[in-house]
Amino acid sequence: MSTQLRLDLPVRTALGRRDFFVSDANALAVAQVDRWRDWPSRKMILTGPAKSGKTHLCHVWKNEAQAEIVPAEALPHLPIPALAQTSVCVEDVDQIAGNRDAEEALFHLHNMVLSEGHSLLLSAQKPPMHWDLRIPDLKSRMMGTDVAQLEKPDDQLLAAVLNKLFTDRQIVPMPDVIPYLVRYMDRSFDAADRIVELLDSAALGTPRGVTRALASKVLKGLDISEEHP
Repeated sequence: MSTQLRLDLPVRTALGRRDFFVSDANALAVAQVDRWRDWPSRKMILTGPAKSGKTHLCHVWKNEAQAEIVPAEALPHLPIPALAQTSVCVEDVDQIAGNRDAEEALFHLHNMVLSEGHSLLLSAQKPPMHWDLRIPDLKSRMMGTDVAQLEKPDDQLLAAVLNKLFTDRQIVPMPDVIPYLVRYMDRSFDAADRIVELLDSAALGTPRGVTRALASKVLKGLDISEEHP
């Protein structure tokens, strides 16, 4: 039997609105972002664990609001007055806590975007009370911003995330693989990302690709706590 050959294909992450799966775990946050025209003070903070869809939802908002997306750590190197001429999404704001240059740049961007009548979306893993910001005026503005929280995945969302991760890697697993993973894997977005990456590598040279047996082998290698066949 011939073995499956590896093609050096890029991982193509789908970031369109139709690619974002809505379940009970994220419906409220999605609705809050969708109502961006009604945000109090025209700003919102989007939080959630790693790989929970923050970047995807930020890109959805970017397209709807005709906004720019920038990483928080890049702010000291960007022309803030020019950037503030449109709506802006700043990603990973919690990562700049203690970086005075980046905090000052965010403070000025925040004020300029809102004074120009535009909207501001900020993303982070946790709410601003956990950011340990050093500039008091910036901290007070962040603490006064409404938060949209992406929750941990339920079964429906976890299955959709796994399906998307496989699709991004142009992998078609056997039909029983995703239900099996949902039942036995650690329930986190980060775990889903790692498992799909490991299955992609483990399937190299195998005749059947990603099977339930291969998924079981990968999960056992990760030493998860639940028993699984």
